[in-house]
Amino acid sequence: MQVLTGKDIEAAVERPFDRRVLIIVENLPVPFDRRVWSEATTLRAAGYTVSVICPTGKGFEKLYEELDGIHIYRHPLPLDARGLFGYIREYSSALYHELRLALKIRRERGFHVIHGCNPPDLIFLIAWIFRPFGVKFLFDHHDICPELYEAKFGRRGLLYKLTRFFEKLTFRSATISIATNASYRDIAVSRGEMNADDVFIVRSGPKIEKLQIRPPTPALKKGFAHLVGYVGVIGQQEGMDLLVDAVDHIVNTMQRTDVHFGIVGGGPELATIVEDVEARGLSRYFTFTGRAPDEVMLDMLNTADVCINPDRVNPMNDLSTMNKILEYMTLKKPIVQFETREGRVSAGAASVYAGRNDARDFGEKIVALLDDPMKREVMGEVGRQRILSAFSWEHSAPVLLAAYERLFRTIEPVAQENPPEEMVYVADDQVRIRASR
Repeated sequence: MQVLTGKDIEAAVERPFDRRVLIIVENLPVPFDRRVWSEATTLRAAGYTVSVICPTGKGFEKLYEELDGIHIYRHPLPLDARGLFGYIREYSSALYHELRLALKIRRERGFHVIHGCNPPDLIFLIAWIFRPFGVKFLFDHHDICPELYEAKFGRRGLLYKLTRFFEKLTFRSATISIATNASYRDIAVSRGEMNADDVFIVRSGPKIEKLQIRPPTPALKKGFAHLVGYVGVIGQQEGMDLLVDAVDHIVNTMQRTDVHFGIVGGGPELATIVEDVEARGLSRYFTFTGRAPDEVMLDMLNTADVCINPDRVNPMNDLSTMNKILEYMTLKKPIVQFETREGRVSAGAASVYAGRNDARDFGEKIVALLDDPMKREVMGEVGRQRILSAFSWEHSAPVLLAAYERLFRTIEPVAQENPPEEMVYVADDQVRIRASR
């Protein structure tokens, strides 16, 4: 348990100087990256000056724009990397542009903190350059990169050890770390050797007002009785090949031809998955939108009878919290996923759980849920209440601000003469306040 004084969460209204933050994210554009955008807008609303460096992407081609008072600087990247040399090229290009833009932002408006969002675990290199000038590094732990490497390449070896080395350097460079769940916090303390009081759990909770519950759009069912929805990246570790196996089982073994699958999202494996679907003669059962605007995503999920997470069980996915699970729950959708530790922590009884990477069981769980509308309704209500009571961004924002208060107390002199009027206890993802004696 970490103990913070009331000063750690007080509003930023009488500060000795304007607090300026630079957020760097390499793998997604902003504001498309919902976690980063929620963090940026929360900090801005608390009085911080916020700049963001990120890559360009579909619909986010402008190299600079100001949105909601946040300064966004974007840079081009090579196409989705595949293979060792592809990743070297991507990461080298990203580091070059991040340093170039960080120097530009330093000249234009300055920053006291670099908030680095992985993957990859290399942004600490940019922070090192500015450390002699008093700039602090906050590590935003989005993915466990050693496990991500293992999931992508199916092996360990020298490069796996290198990812562990970069991970340790990242944690050692950070004054404060924020983790997406308790499993990641444990890694920061055990492998990263961080002080437990310097690691905060800031879940990637959805902003409820952004995920509107709407009437369904029947046309999206394409004439089928049922629609199963998915939103997310289509990559190797997302298990879309297992989903295709499951649909093959549903159609050709269970003889269920009344189910359509709406897949919203893009990624390096999209073309491969589409080819597999076509080769198996399953194309009529799928709609692939590619990366799409929020309106398309909301229409698809609101129309879906069941939502799915086919992420295969591996060391990375077992310990990771998937944003799509929380988004499904916000929209009151029952879920089918494989059994993972953090998947169950997030969804609880809002999901049913198939056996480890068992595509046949996954397909059968989908069909059973489609055939039980009463159970679907109950599960949807359970998921929605879990979001409202514990997992929305409303619950994460105070912890983010508490982490920043702790960080800026290492930068700004804080008077200690008067005792605080309240004590704040931050344990896991909860902020609890009680009056001091």
